[in-house]
Amino acid sequence: MSPAAPALSRTARPLFEDAAGDIAVSFEFFPPRTEKMEATLWESIQTLAPLNPRFVSVTYGAGGSTRERTHATVARIVRETALTPAAHLTCVAATRGEIDDVARAYWDAGVRHIVALRGDPPEPGARFRSPEGGYANAAELVEGLKRVAPFDVSVAAYPECHPDSATRAADLDNLRRKMDAGADRAITQFFFSAESFFRFRDEAAAAGIDAEIVPGILPVSNVAQTRKFAGQCGAAIPPWMDRLFEGLDDLPDARKLVAATVAAELCAQLYRGGVRHFHFYTLNRAELAYAICHLLGVRPGAKQKDQAA
Repeated sequence: MSPAAPALSRTARPLFEDAAGDIAVSFEFFPPRTEKMEATLWESIQTLAPLNPRFVSVTYGAGGSTRERTHATVARIVRETALTPAAHLTCVAATRGEIDDVARAYWDAGVRHIVALRGDPPEPGARFRSPEGGYANAAELVEGLKRVAPFDVSVAAYPECHPDSATRAADLDNLRRKMDAGADRAITQFFFSAESFFRFRDEAAAAGIDAEIVPGILPVSNVAQTRKFAGQCGAAIPPWMDRLFEGLDDLPDARKLVAATVAAELCAQLYRGGVRHFHFYTLNRAELAYAICHLLGVRPGAKQKDQAA
């Protein structure tokens, strides 16, 4: 027997040997600001579409700043693809009547899925204030959307606690109110520790939340940008991640390989913990999300597992 054999026999099985094609994925995009960005977005959509995502969501800028572009992007997805679009909608800078009108316009355009969010104020660092005559929070927004039409509604969840929540218990209570208002599932903010997701999922179950909780995955291609995002949403970036990306600023291809490896390992750990739906924050780039999906056994043309979509 080779001297290495005993050590090898004690190692874990290959991370992706269990990938059996039973995974569902979804992707998030943001509305483009320029013609060049629009071309990049649609190239990414066309690249990822053959993976038959459960849905693709389109974000809504702080303060409602991308409302028109979000609507235009979602409408184009409806017209030109067979994908199921999910439009983000927030409580910021609009009355209930105005938001209800936007929701009706989505329904009339063929959109049946809304990602309902409280939203961030347009001024960085400012605290959210409900506009006069507006929805006060995401739970109220969910309830209002369900009155407008029988939308499929996703809401946000925070494995490491929303920055505006005083305690984890308060954060879970807020999630429960959104579910009680009629939300169909929660999509988490990104995180980099499988343990943090599993702990959150257990806490949610203990709090009486039995709806699907989908992990949000952010492949890290830019550590500085990710650190900025993390500061806004309460996600922690572990020190080892900084060390992994150190020295790769001028090596974009190497950086992509590291990013795909880190995100794919996280997904594999989640898979082994029973997760079968992953939501990828693409930043309008397809390569990393596609590579990770491939490692997870998601292939073009394969029908995804139906999970209460």
